Amino acid sequence: MYGTLAGALAGRKIPFDRDRFTATVEGRIAGRGKTIRIESIAVHYDLTIAPEDRPAAERALHAHPRGCPVHESIGSAVPIGWDATLHVGDETVTLRGAE
Repeated sequence: MYGTLAGALAGRKIPFDRDRFTATVEGRIAGRGKTIRIESIAVHYDLTIAPEDRPAAERALHAHPRGCPVHESIGSAVPIGWDATLHVGDETVTLRGAE
């Protein structure tokens, strides 16, 4: 999803510093021993953008899961959610995906 979001931002000509665009991923695992199951995946983005790019960046964030092959492949079997901390000028904005 990280690469898909980077592509969505680049496609919208939203400049961002690739060294400061980060994502951390958390997975919830159930089961014991050899029988385990992934219950959910959460992706947390941190991104700095210019104030004039905020509307397009928000659209890219909300649209990117549908363009991600991994999300589309396993998203019906394993819930995948995301949230993003956007640094926009002097403001910090938190967005969350619908899942």
